[in-house]
Amino acid sequence: MRQPLVAGNWKMNGSRASVRELLDGIKHGIAEVGGAEVVVCPPFVYLQEVQDQLAGTAIAWGAQNLSTEGSGAFTGEVAASMLLDFGCKYVIVGHSERRSYYGEDDALVARKYAVARAMGLVPILCVGETLEERETGVTEEVVGRQMDAVIDLEGVEALQDGVIAYEPVWAIGTGVTASPEQAQEVHAYIRSRVAGKSTSAAESLRILYGGSMKADNARELIGKPDIDGGLIGGASLKADDFLAICRAAG
Repeated sequence: MRQPLVAGNWKMNGSRASVRELLDGIKHGIAEVGGAEVVVCPPFVYLQEVQDQLAGTAIAWGAQNLSTEGSGAFTGEVAASMLLDFGCKYVIVGHSERRSYYGEDDALVARKYAVARAMGLVPILCVGETLEERETGVTEEVVGRQMDAVIDLEGVEALQDGVIAYEPVWAIGTGVTASPEQAQEVHAYIRSRVAGKSTSAAESLRILYGGSMKADNARELIGKPDIDGGLIGGASLKADDFLAICRAAG
């Protein structure tokens, strides 16, 4: 039985005051969540705030990115060891915004996955297609290619140490959501592709939906057999909305 997971990706949002308020709200309602694992991923500069406020709670935290390097002359980068210093359990790799805005290709994302895994972090591997790719019928080709970069580098069993988040790029921050049937179709494809190489890896792999999941659609999405939770953007910035999604998962 795969434990549902709900991860909040705060992106580049927040202030010290808003972070305190948000975390207070989440902590206040976390007892009602049930069996879901809950994670928040703040900007790097707020990791200390998050660690201080969430220490001793059931809520885990992580980062939105990491470097492939361990240390050295890499201005602006953050190493896995630094994330571990702040108690991070998870790290997002390959988010579509990193791929499109900052030119991260499949090979670089795979290396980040490998580094996170080697250091004991749980990587959340983001995969997904653009609107043009969906309309031209190459969704599975794109998602398969993104997955294969990790599988070819690390082996399929490495997926058991991570999480995959399917995020249709056309449904991120647009208010448009894939229908539960559309999302399930891609999630089932992801699991079947892994199952073709390892049944055990496929059965244990948690696959999250990451395209504008909200309080009012979370239960229907997470109710699908291959959707194990969500990677939540905008709705993770409001405690009530985020907790409603967590309750739907739990």
